[in-house]
Amino acid sequence: MSRPATRTDRSRKLRDTRGTVTTAAMRPNASSIAAGWSQWKTFGYFLLVMVGLTMIGALTVWLRPLAVVDGFTRARLAYEGFHNESVIIRGQRIHYYEGGSGRPILLIHGLGSRAEDWANLMPLLKRSGFHVYAIDLLGYGSSARPTNATYSIPEEAGYVEDFLADRRLNHVSIAGWSMGGWVAMRVALDQPQRVERLVLCDAAGIRFSPDFQVADFEPTTVDSVRRLYRLLMPHPTEIPDFLATAMVRKFLAINWVVDRSARSMFRGTDLLDGKLGGLQMPTLIVWGKEDHLVPLATGIALHQQIRQSALEIYDGCGHLAPGQCASRIGPRMIEFLDGKGPQAQQTIEVSQP
Repeated sequence: MSRPATRTDRSRKLRDTRGTVTTAAMRPNASSIAAGWSQWKTFGYFLLVMVGLTMIGALTVWLRPLAVVDGFTRARLAYEGFHNESVIIRGQRIHYYEGGSGRPILLIHGLGSRAEDWANLMPLLKRSGFHVYAIDLLGYGSSARPTNATYSIPEEAGYVEDFLADRRLNHVSIAGWSMGGWVAMRVALDQPQRVERLVLCDAAGIRFSPDFQVADFEPTTVDSVRRLYRLLMPHPTEIPDFLATAMVRKFLAINWVVDRSARSMFRGTDLLDGKLGGLQMPTLIVWGKEDHLVPLATGIALHQQIRQSALEIYDGCGHLAPGQCASRIGPRMIEFLDGKGPQAQQTIEVSQP
């Protein structure tokens, strides 16, 4: 005969039951473990992918740094509404960028350069209501490189003139940079009826005593790349070896074109001294005060020979002023193209902000 349950027995049973429930509730089940592991595994895969992409990106930058920079530049221009175009001139493919609408302006790059070097100024011009064309001269950028071309100033100017005719640019402003300024002046002298306004940025084209040789524009070693860099930059920093090596590879591909252009210019037969009085259109001369390649004295001489010109000197800028000082040059260049200044025969020094 069983004994009746006492209060102590009932309390003990209640404690045992609670303990069982609590223990079961605290025990992790298989599904929760699997879910947690799946989340951590997914995160791990994501982390591995990100690390892998970072390593691939770093390796790409290391091995092909200029290709990465070029890719970003082209993407930026595409985002700003510029598109790649090409046209056949004299049987040769001439590449150019085009964007915007309104008054046309043609941008001409310098020796060993290409249209993309105007990338900092192009969006400013487009946003200000200009139809912008930036051309790759024959032999440069993505344009054709025929082996039988001279790449002289008259030949390059002839291609530009045919380009203007093909695009039906009968009233256009032209901006030329370095050798491109020389080409722009030649075009303006040949076809003054087409050129409404002229902008010359650190332009070659008249006689001066250079502190460089033809070979300086055709670097084949890391040291020679650094020497050219010091000519172009007002306050050069040391170029890393991997970047200098990539620049050597790039130059080796076009050195033969640069050599023909440079030797043609050094001969002096195409210099424009004594001819610039034929330029009658409003002209703005833009110069980096610390240009070590084409000195400021050349800009002053151009200003004296082009009577209706204005000269703007940019403190702290070198030969690459249109690219590196675009934020200062752009607004003032747009004012000139809009006919708002500066006045002819003015010389203005634009200080650093």
